[in-house]
Amino acid sequence: MDFLGSPRRTLGSIVIFLLVVVFVATLAYMAAGWSLADSIYMVLLTVYSVGYGEVHPIDTAYLHAITVATMIFGCTGAILLTGALVQYLTVTQLAQIFGTKRMTREIAQLDRHVIVVGFGRIGETLAKELNAGAAQVVVIERSESRLVEAQQRGLLYVVGDGTDERTLEAAGISRARALATVLPDDAANVFITLSARSLNSEIEIIARAEMPGTERKLLQAGADRVVLPSHIGGERMAEMILFSESARFHYGSKEMQALEHTLRGLGLEMEVVVVPDKGPLTGRSVSEIERRGDGQFFIVQLIRRDGETLSHPSGGEIVRSGDGVVVIGRGSQAARTLIASDD
Repeated sequence: MDFLGSPRRTLGSIVIFLLVVVFVATLAYMAAGWSLADSIYMVLLTVYSVGYGEVHPIDTAYLHAITVATMIFGCTGAILLTGALVQYLTVTQLAQIFGTKRMTREIAQLDRHVIVVGFGRIGETLAKELNAGAAQVVVIERSESRLVEAQQRGLLYVVGDGTDERTLEAAGISRARALATVLPDDAANVFITLSARSLNSEIEIIARAEMPGTERKLLQAGADRVVLPSHIGGERMAEMILFSESARFHYGSKEMQALEHTLRGLGLEMEVVVVPDKGPLTGRSVSEIERRGDGQFFIVQLIRRDGETLSHPSGGEIVRSGDGVVVIGRGSQAARTLIASDD
């Protein structure tokens, strides 16, 4: 039955064929003056070869022709349906068994890969971007329905609970270079961070937090960086309002998107950081801010409050309150903390 394509398509095609046979045969019996109930009953008796007897006498050539055609096409359809159903179940089970074994082998061969715990909206986007940046990714998710998308994207995955150390070990935690736990549950993210740090003391851990108070707990648990999605969204919107033209250029143009993609491939990030009115670095020079950043980032552009843009500002350029500072580096979060801090 491979002539119809995949087992699922084969099964669907045969079901449609059998329904068409039942529908046409029912209409044919009704055309002979039978009721709808009697027609359907007779068709089902014929298709499944039950043999309870005729509902009404088959005493005309027309009824004989209908019955014979229903026997041929109906019984053939029923036989094909049984075979297609067995094929579908067998192939599905074999694919699952061998697919799991193949995936386990591929994960065992990985080294310096990235583990993403949670495949919701944030996890899916993160895995997609990492995969686009040529990073090897292993997804951990306990909901098999959510992993359909991961499977379609060709991502490696482990079905299980990220809070279980055995699941982390199955994902190759001891050989991974980074782990991102992006579950919407802060308590689970803290527990996963603790487990990951105990299993691999060298791994870089990036954790998601929903509540600001959880950030300190995640850092104490061993996270290297903490991301608050709601805060990031608010900061991006503020940047678009305060620096509408620059933000549109920064986030909207294809050139900048291509640049950001290239930077991510090099492990770099680009951010726009707004300088608060009473920030500790307000009134400081560009070179002084970069020195305080300890080489984690460098400033490539200043966007003045009045809209003036200074590309590649000199080291002596003074950063004022309300300015937008465009930074590139491996520690753009550190730049945001350093520049945008109010204390």
